[in-house]
Amino acid sequence: MRFRRSRAAKRGRIEIIPMIDVMFFLLATFMLASLAMQRLDALKVKLPAGRAQQTTAHEPLTISVDSSNEVFVNRQAVRLDQIEPTVKGLLQPDGNVVIAADDAAGHGVVVQAMLAARRAGAERFLIAVHRE
Repeated sequence: MRFRRSRAAKRGRIEIIPMIDVMFFLLATFMLASLAMQRLDALKVKLPAGRAQQTTAHEPLTISVDSSNEVFVNRQAVRLDQIEPTVKGLLQPDGNVVIAADDAAGHGVVVQAMLAARRAGAERFLIAVHRE
């Protein structure tokens, strides 16, 4: 008795359309993830240029001084006499405070803000600079 072959051996094929779909999904995922890593809510100040190591700390407390000498604590406008109680409520256990002062900001205002943060319990100050 003779048996017929049911089907001839088929060659495997690589389907390109599902592969394009997967690549598009990966591209969109990485684009959205990279946008989520950006700090879009940061205060716009012109930082001085310098070389420094990248910080690896988690969301540190930021004191910003803009060109018109206005002081901001984590994007919230405060007067110089309000810095100490504001910082006391927001300070992390590590005691790090990032100072982001504009090039045109007055030296005295920056120093007064740092002294108020020191009285509130800040232990270390990190100066934000624009990478060269």
